[in-house]
Amino acid sequence: MLYLIYGEDVPDSLAQRVVNRPAHLARIQELQEQGRLLLAGPCPAIDSVDPGPAGFTGSLIVAEFASLNAAQEWADADPYLVAGIYAKVAVKPFRKVLPE
Repeated sequence: MLYLIYGEDVPDSLAQRVVNRPAHLARIQELQEQGRLLLAGPCPAIDSVDPGPAGFTGSLIVAEFASLNAAQEWADADPYLVAGIYAKVAVKPFRKVLPE
């Protein structure tokens, strides 16, 4: 089943995001290589693809996991959460409808 993982950043997280980004992306890349990733990306803090120093307010991942518990365990080990970049993380079952 698919699960939505949304990590909400603490204020002024950009510097820590830059430091921890390679480890964060490596885990997501692994999901992609396994054919389990539907989409992933950050939420800019301003209305711009490249928010510059404004940074980001969080990140969204939609990926396939065996269970809600497995998705939660994966999210709990994310480098952004471990480093304190995420203030909180929500993990919810997700049902894709469109596009088909």
